[in-house]
Amino acid sequence: MDRRTFLGVGGAALGATLAGCSGSGGDTTTSSTTSQTTTTTTQTTTEDASYTVSMAPMGDVTFDSVPETWVANNGSYADMGVALGVDEPKALWLANRWHTNYYDGIDGVSADKSDTISLYQDGVSKERYYALDADVHVQDPNFLMNRFKGWSEADVDEVAENIAPFFGNASFSRTYSWHEDYQYYTLYEAFEKVAQLFQRTDRYEAFASLHEDVQSNLDFVPTSESERPRVAILWPTSSEPTSFYPYLVGDGTSYKQWRDLNVRDALAETDVQDFHSGRGEVDYETLLKVDPDVLLLRANESKTAAEFEDSVVAFMEEHETASELTAVKNGDVYRGGPLYQGPIANLVLTERGAQQLYGVEDELFDRGRVADIVSGDI
Repeated sequence: MDRRTFLGVGGAALGATLAGCSGSGGDTTTSSTTSQTTTTTTQTTTEDASYTVSMAPMGDVTFDSVPETWVANNGSYADMGVALGVDEPKALWLANRWHTNYYDGIDGVSADKSDTISLYQDGVSKERYYALDADVHVQDPNFLMNRFKGWSEADVDEVAENIAPFFGNASFSRTYSWHEDYQYYTLYEAFEKVAQLFQRTDRYEAFASLHEDVQSNLDFVPTSESERPRVAILWPTSSEPTSFYPYLVGDGTSYKQWRDLNVRDALAETDVQDFHSGRGEVDYETLLKVDPDVLLLRANESKTAAEFEDSVVAFMEEHETASELTAVKNGDVYRGGPLYQGPIANLVLTERGAQQLYGVEDELFDRGRVADIVSGDI
């Protein structure tokens, strides 16, 4: 395919300097590509079959044909690709954080990530982008420049001009200082942009309708705050954890199912700082003071529920201090969901969360309908 025609940032100058965050969490001053346009821009198509899609921070990006190969920043975008019925991305920031096991319970939906490589391998090599030679990079370039030292705006421009444009937004978290000056997107707002990119908006619209149906049937969630469970979302520092990174429920897409299920964030009621802000840890003594009703542990999404209970939960039940936690005593320690989720993963995770927190036994979404949409049977 011919290289995509990259038109740059819609109306905004490049090179705005922001305070960024390095891979270790420290602040560093880097260049940041920003777009000041926050209004929704619709897709346009010209008579010569080229079309333009707009997404902050890159603004308008024009394609002369639909991309066939692509690189994605994370599992959120990879999951959107599955929902749209396009081929798997050639690379992700970290391929092991795309949890394709979520598709196992949906007949007719699957993904093979065996050939999907990780972009981050003790740094991110520009040469790796040349070797991949993708038709589009569904990545926020500011994430690439700020998550570790090594890439400059000139490197981003080189890849965009010589290989293919960038088109993406880091919406999974809303805690990065370098993302303060341009638009965030909800999961479905980002999904719509990706659907426009791959010219499959009919599938997006079908998923949006299915999502609305699920959202309208969450009446099992108590309206009274006092009746809702107090949860703590934690990232264990080991497979036999004695300390954890705290994750406070935020506005990013990685917390969508917990916001929709209206949980009470037990950590938000204390002075514990979110890991993205403080880079700190909490131990069992701290958790005993908070004593959440439910513990939701991330970094365990490759395990089945049984494997999680036989390993992590079993260790906590035998631990002298952990065993005193209310959640451990009551058997309310669960897998806490991934950092990244797209439309299919979100359906699975919302249903799983409803089962974990509220004992819901019914399926919340139609598996057959999901498979039909993915296959194009709208």
